[in-house]
This record gives sequence, C-alpha cells and structure tokens, in this order.
Amino acid sequence: MSGDASNIAKSNAANNAPARKMIPVTVLTGFLGAGKTTLLNRVLTEQHGEKIAVIENEFGQEGIDNDILVQDREEQIVEMNNGCICCTVRGDLVRILKDLYAKKHKGTLEFDRVIIETTGMADPGPVAQTFFMDDEIADHYLLDAVITVVDAKHGQQAMDEQKEAQSQIGFADRILMSKVDIAEPEKVDYLKKRIRSMNPRAGIKEVHFGKTDLKDILDIRGFNLNAILEIDPQFLTSDEHTHDDSVSSFVFSSDKPLDATRLEEFLCAIIQVYGNELLRYKGVLYLDGVERRMIFQGVHMMMGADAGKAWQPGEKPQSKMVFIGRKMPKELILNGLKQCEISKIKKL
Repeated sequence: MSGDASNIAKSNAANNAPARKMIPVTVLTGFLGAGKTTLLNRVLTEQHGEKIAVIENEFGQEGIDNDILVQDREEQIVEMNNGCICCTVRGDLVRILKDLYAKKHKGTLEFDRVIIETTGMADPGPVAQTFFMDDEIADHYLLDAVITVVDAKHGQQAMDEQKEAQSQIGFADRILMSKVDIAEPEKVDYLKKRIRSMNPRAGIKEVHFGKTDLKDILDIRGFNLNAILEIDPQFLTSDEHTHDDSVSSFVFSSDKPLDATRLEEFLCAIIQVYGNELLRYKGVLYLDGVERRMIFQGVHMMMGADAGKAWQPGEKPQSKMVFIGRKMPKELILNGLKQCEISKIKKL
C-alpha cells in the first residue's frame, strides 16, 4: 500500500484476504493520564474468551505498567522501554510482531489479537504505517483501529499545548472520552465540538473508569478498506470553535465520475510534497468506467484503494473523501480533485 505504487483503479488482492485469517491489532493511544491503562485493564479482565498479546511502550529504562496491569491473566505482555514506539523503536515493533506471529505459528504462544498501547507523547501515525510498510506484517496482521482516549477534564489544555495530542485526535477511528463525570458539562460539549471539527469521521464515546462496551473498542475495522465509509460533512463545525488547531479536516464531494489516472497522478504528487502533514485521508470514489465504488485511504505518504460493493440500479454514485492533517493546502487539494472530474455524468 504505497503512494509510489498504488493503483486506484484496481483492487488489491492482499487487502481482500479474509479478515478471519489475520490477527486484528488495536492501537491504543491518548493523552498522558487520560486513562489508557485503566481501559486496557478493562479489556484484559472482560470475559470475552480471547487471548490478547499486549505490546507496551514506556519512556525511560523501567516501565511501570506491567505492575499496574492485572496479573491474573494469560496475555503476552511485551514492553518496549528504549524509546517512543512511533520513532526510535519502530524496527523493534516490526521485530516483535514477527516474533509473536512465529511463536503463534509454531504453537508455542497462543493469542487471538494484539493491542499496542503507546506512550501519551506518541504520534500514532508511524505506528499505523508499520502495518503497510512490511509485507510480512501486512500478510498476517489486520490493523483494526486507532483508539484515542481523551481526558475531558484536561483535554483542552493538552490539545492547546501538545501537537502530539492533536495528532492522536486526527488519527483516531474512535474517541473514548474519560473523566466526563468531573468535567463541567459545557466544557465537555465544547471539547466534543472541537474534536469533531478536527476529525469528523471518528465516533465519540464517553467512558467511566474504563467501562465501555467492547464493541466500542474491538473489531471496529476502522482501517479495513472493505468497510463502506460514512462521511458526514455536517460534523465539520469549524465555525463553532476559535482555537487555531494545527490539525483540521475538510471534505471533498462530487457526483461526477473521476478519471482514475489523473486522480492517482494528482494524489501521488500531493503526498510527495505534503505527505507528512496528511494524517489520514480516506473515502469512497466514483471512478469512470468502474461499476463498483472504490474504497480509498491513505496514511501520511502511503495510500491505496480496494473495490467496494457495486453501485446499485437507481443509486446516484458519488465520491466523498475526508482529509485530516496539519496546515493542509485545502484549496489546492480541492481544486486538484475538481480537475480529475469528467464533465459528463454517466447513468448506470
């Protein structure tokens, strides 16, 4: 799944591999003190009948989460203490994932899924990229979703002061808001509006001491290209917040078919220049000459597409894409996408 080699007009067979044969991975991120470990404890103690391999990331020479996490479990805990999982130890993450799979394949270790808990200062983007950069990892693991825990009490301050906190919002497939019970209701509402203006595609759920339905955490398939995306522009409430957030979002919509070649060339050019600023971009594409909708997504400088369900008779095909990133050239991207349109609307 690479921007240099992506073929938007064709389905990627690897991405069509049955999900049940792949190991789902959840990336759990969030602000310092937001309650990630509490939430992870909740998952590990729930009677879900699954064995979970947990990859922990701690700053410093000695991690403490192993002492905090419940001990009466069979989960495999792997701690990475030599740096931030999103930068200096990404090679270690690949190595650990490969080692876990090798042990599972040999039958020396049993686990059904993996949860990666990042440090509160981590940008989850490079973690997500790991699952598309290495073919062996992509063959065996399915990146299920990025879950971000937001502290309702201190979330505003974290987002004001830490660009990593905003990146965590931008990358999230699901936002879990903790400490709502001790935050002022109007501040909670304002924080939700601010989050939606930054990432309109991530659902927001309130959690109390990590108590939330597991369906809000696991098997979300937020990164599954076969999922049919629902992108609702009404969540874009930029006129309702006054913060100059570095992370923002916008939506491109069109009922005209797009030329696949022009679209791919344009997007490849954009990510070569602005890829580091683009956190997530994904959507449904209506391509000229293609009878199915194409499900498209990108992470930083990697992008790809996969075939979705066919356009139905009487259904009005349209493209809808959401872009989430830092200081993006909105008008440049929107104008470029408009140039990829084919004027004549074809009827199915």
